[in-house]
Amino acid sequence: MTGQVVITGLGMTTPVGGDVETSWRNVLAGKPGIVAIDEPWAEIQPARIAGIMAVDPAEVLDRVEARKLDRAQQAALVAAREAWAMAGAPAVDPERLGAVISSGMGGLTSLMSAYDTLLEKGPSRVSPHMVTQIMPNGPAAVVGLEVGAKAGVHGLVSACASGAEAVSYAARMIQTGRADVVICGGTEAVIHPITMAGFSAMRALSTRNNDPAAASRPYDIDRDGFVMGEGAGVLVLESAEFAAARGAKVLGVYGGSGLTSDGHHIAQPDPEGLGAARAVRFAIEDAGLTASDIVHVNAHATSTPQGDIAESTAIRAALGDHTDNVVITGTKSMTGHLLGGAGAIESIFSVLALRDRLVPPTANLHNLDPAVNLDVARDKPRELPAGDIAAVNNSFGFGGHDVAVVFRSV
Repeated sequence: MTGQVVITGLGMTTPVGGDVETSWRNVLAGKPGIVAIDEPWAEIQPARIAGIMAVDPAEVLDRVEARKLDRAQQAALVAAREAWAMAGAPAVDPERLGAVISSGMGGLTSLMSAYDTLLEKGPSRVSPHMVTQIMPNGPAAVVGLEVGAKAGVHGLVSACASGAEAVSYAARMIQTGRADVVICGGTEAVIHPITMAGFSAMRALSTRNNDPAAASRPYDIDRDGFVMGEGAGVLVLESAEFAAARGAKVLGVYGGSGLTSDGHHIAQPDPEGLGAARAVRFAIEDAGLTASDIVHVNAHATSTPQGDIAESTAIRAALGDHTDNVVITGTKSMTGHLLGGAGAIESIFSVLALRDRLVPPTANLHNLDPAVNLDVARDKPRELPAGDIAAVNNSFGFGGHDVAVVFRSV
């Protein structure tokens, strides 16, 4: 595999903003987008808070268009349109254009809604759009149709690592010669009573219901679980040659990726972080770099008691003596955990950190857990050095999926 892959477009809709620059401005300011769930069903839930999209995608899209799509598909389409416009709507042969948009849980809310309709009104009232709304590959299909992609449309599923794996797969499509341009990312929208109850039953969610904005607190000694989030992040990747030929503005450079698995437990991370550490090392090697080139890690940092410590151990194992020179952040402290969309929006935050030479602070980090032996940004943004620098985005998922992606500055 040869050839450099560059990033020319970014798009997102998140709990902290309906577009890239608004979301980025708010995470730099350390402003969480976590709120109380204003639905009657939330009253009986152990966890009654979430990161709900700041701008409802159904209000952005055409009404008829939105009605045909699951909420995760709506979010993906909104983010894709922003990314595609930012990239200048590349004029590319459709057979050299791909789409890779992932989701961890697919159209679950549409499935549950259709089931309610079936029980209450009978099979004749179930929407003819139900099947395409619940397909795990639905977001990829919607975005692929939007841009007319014919080089391949893919929807990878690796739980909370799905969005990052989509970026990795998209880059491989370009590096192996399948495509010149690939639109990629992740999306999720499953804030629903069944998912909230299920994650609560696992004791995975924060129950800091009386103080939503302070609930997601990665690396803090008082963290008690993650906060469910929703939204989407989309990137446009191109071969450097194709981007240069059309005079595209390059926002960042894809460096490399590492994909491993824990082989430990379906839901718990390997406490020694061995798989995660290998993923980070492989990503750095794939980028042709060494640990000394890394200045920043956007950590998976979900705010779970076990997960944060395992990742801390993994980062130190992967970066070795250079770890103390690397600034860590946990942006889920503000967005909540977007599951399959997390790796995509955090990839975008990594690219923007390199662009602006600023690392967002980790919100709500007041008392660093002594077991977390890292330099974690807090209180205010941290400056990054000039010159050629690189960042790692970590994403880990149930099933033991470990994905690390390296990005380089322009």
